[in-house]
Amino acid sequence: MAKMIEERINEHIAVAQELLQSDIPAKLNGIAGVIKKALAGGGKVLFCGNGGSAADSQHLAAEFVGRFQKERRGLSAVALTVDTSIITAVGNDYGYDRVFERQVEALGRTGDVLVGLSTSGNSANVVKAIELAKERGIYCVGFTAFGGGRMAEICDVNIAVPAKVTARAQEMHILLGHIICELVDGE
Repeated sequence: MAKMIEERINEHIAVAQELLQSDIPAKLNGIAGVIKKALAGGGKVLFCGNGGSAADSQHLAAEFVGRFQKERRGLSAVALTVDTSIITAVGNDYGYDRVFERQVEALGRTGDVLVGLSTSGNSANVVKAIELAKERGIYCVGFTAFGGGRMAEICDVNIAVPAKVTARAQEMHILLGHIICELVDGE
């Protein structure tokens, strides 16, 4: 058991070190700048994902609305994963593939930012939300794993974490999301 624990921690460290050797740090600065501009212009950040990525969406939205590391006003962010009445109504009436797309239709405006999280990059409901967001002039950020899937093709910027294991990618998504929060909070 101790060997497995050490292996997982070393895997985590290895992926984090790969991030430093990639273009991801520069992308984070760009994403933070776009989010700052959106918020300053009265826009909001929308988050969506499934399973662990749904939980990560909620976590990151909470960092914006509550606070991250310093006191500041609440920032406009919504996790599209939290309203079970909307999710089940849309899922029942239109299909699960449209649960996020329909919310983007209702809530998204030009100048907003949509952050889609999907380790495969191919989650149909996240992809459909991004496609509609792009049509509406919403800046789209993807958080995926190795390769990036369809989201790598359609997002304005995609963070494809160099990990083939879902757990390692999701761990990096939270790290990178926290860095974006810190960058947005800066100055």
